[in-house]
Amino acid sequence: MKWTSILAIYCLFWVMSAFVLLPFGVRTHDEAGIEKIPGQADSAPVNFRPRRLAFLASILAAVLTALFAANYVQGWITVADINFFGHPPGEQSEPEFYR
Repeated sequence: MKWTSILAIYCLFWVMSAFVLLPFGVRTHDEAGIEKIPGQADSAPVNFRPRRLAFLASILAAVLTALFAANYVQGWITVADINFFGHPPGEQSEPEFYR
C-alpha cells in the first residue's frame, strides 16, 4: 500500500473519529448549572475543547489506520468473509476475488 493511500485513509478515519467523539464529555449550560446568555441555543456546549477532541481523534484514527493496514497486509477479513447474501443466481463457482 502506498503512503499516500495510508494518509488518505488516516484522514478519513480522523474525520469519522472526530464526529464520533464530538458528543462525549460535552455538557450544556443547564447540566453545568450556569446561566444562559439571551438568545443562546439550549444545546450549546459550555465546555467544548477542540484541542482535546483533535488529540483524541488523532489517536483513535492512528489506531484504526494501523488496524486497517494490518488487515490489508495479513488478510484477516476478506470480501468472502463479509458476503452475507451468498452468490448471485446462476453463478456456478466463486469469482477470483472471493478466494
